[in-house]
Amino acid sequence: MPLKRYPCQAACLWLALLMATPAVAETAPREIDALFDSVAERAETLAGRPHDPGTAELPAALRDLDYDTYRQIRFRPEAALWRDEGLFSVQLFHTGFLFESPVHLHTVESGEVTALDFDPTRFRYDDGAAALPDRDLTGAGHAGFRLHFPLNRADYQDEFAVFLGASYFRLVGRDQGYGLSARGLAIDTALPRGEEFPAFREFWLIRPAPEATRMTVLALLDSPSLAGAYRFDIAPGRDIQVEVSARLFARRDVERLGVAPLTSMFAHGDTTPRSVDDHRPAVHDSDGLLVRTGDGEWIWRPLTNPRSLRVSSLLDRDPGGFGLVQRERDFDRYLDLEARYDRRPSQWVEPLAPWGPGQVQLVEIPAPDETHDNIVAYWVSDTPLRAGESRELHYRTRTFGADLAEPTPARVVRTRQGWGGVPGDPNPPPRSRRHFMVDFAGGELEGLAPDQPVEAELSTSRGEIHHLQARPLPDGRGWRASFRLDPEGQHSSDLRLQLRLHDNVISETWNHVWHPDEQR
Repeated sequence: MPLKRYPCQAACLWLALLMATPAVAETAPREIDALFDSVAERAETLAGRPHDPGTAELPAALRDLDYDTYRQIRFRPEAALWRDEGLFSVQLFHTGFLFESPVHLHTVESGEVTALDFDPTRFRYDDGAAALPDRDLTGAGHAGFRLHFPLNRADYQDEFAVFLGASYFRLVGRDQGYGLSARGLAIDTALPRGEEFPAFREFWLIRPAPEATRMTVLALLDSPSLAGAYRFDIAPGRDIQVEVSARLFARRDVERLGVAPLTSMFAHGDTTPRSVDDHRPAVHDSDGLLVRTGDGEWIWRPLTNPRSLRVSSLLDRDPGGFGLVQRERDFDRYLDLEARYDRRPSQWVEPLAPWGPGQVQLVEIPAPDETHDNIVAYWVSDTPLRAGESRELHYRTRTFGADLAEPTPARVVRTRQGWGGVPGDPNPPPRSRRHFMVDFAGGELEGLAPDQPVEAELSTSRGEIHHLQARPLPDGRGWRASFRLDPEGQHSSDLRLQLRLHDNVISETWNHVWHPDEQR
């Protein structure tokens, strides 16, 4: 099942944190390394024991809080940790509503670890929540935390990272709004026995020096299949960069270990063949999966909201990276003043140590509307993780807008398809024939004269291709490759399309799987 989302945007739920503390000396790098080693030792010990879900029941006052009541619990900004004592500050989230499993939080200052205990005076309880402070909140704990830094103005600390609800964290750069989420791991996603959601049970917030522009967070992750230690070295800016180091210890065999998972939403957009009863032309947090293979090929897979569960695998060895991308940044493509899908961030994952052979998997789950996260992408190694084994991960994840900073070939900017017949044809083809139009822009196409011999190269796993051609778009806005596909019965067609100029590939590889049942 897709993950349930709620109508508010992330800013609606960001509520929290504690009293400012006096300035102290910076924690030395060797002390951080030693603490990470200690967290890893604890994870290894945990993995040698039966899994304890740690689902202590919340106080009765916080059970079954509805969305509206939870929104009335607001953090007191003056209680922010490290407020006015450096570039970073931290705020805490209250438990309740969806957030029923408290996480344990600690600060690390001058190498000393201090537990952050729940204190209701750090929160304001308005309207429907006004009676909560008078009730017994013992054991309430915290649902997570958010980090602040002056991203846009020197005199205001913007929220740029959120760890909320144990399993997920979200990043947002300058002039961006929250969209997709990241996770520590995805285990057994889309398998019949059900997905496992490893949860961050405990965090250590390492206080940065007043002038520091990076912050380190350590975390203990636990699940029925494994336990692990995570280190997040976070650098805010126009885009948020997080260097992730992890040590995993398996309790039992893991059938499908999804590394560096990204979770997003695609309700409808350019790839939606059927009509949608919605005044908005498109509704999605991401519109495509971008992969850079170990051989340097760039692959673009447009996202869909399928009629049935779809799991796609792009086989590779030592990939250069992958990410979920929101390429369409024009407000007119969404027309949504509330959600502002045109401002949703893209996110890229880049290995910092070779990952070996494996596959980038894309999971697309049917979803009735935008309140469900129905897209997941992650890396799966060909080397399984068995009970008693350990594994280390090292990668970087970062936000961006429509395009990555590094040079890329001509990119896909639009995918459209419909019936492949010609209006007025006295002998029309069957409704199964599809007409695809894929538009490319940028790279070698920038400023290219329309008389240049750009050619489209297309392959398909099944079906017949007709009328393949490449033509320039008006006003130098790129080139369009178009073709018609006659599917082979009810078999899917795995399509791969590139543009060439003088026998050189000048574009990404557009990769799309057409399923005949999608047109019904």
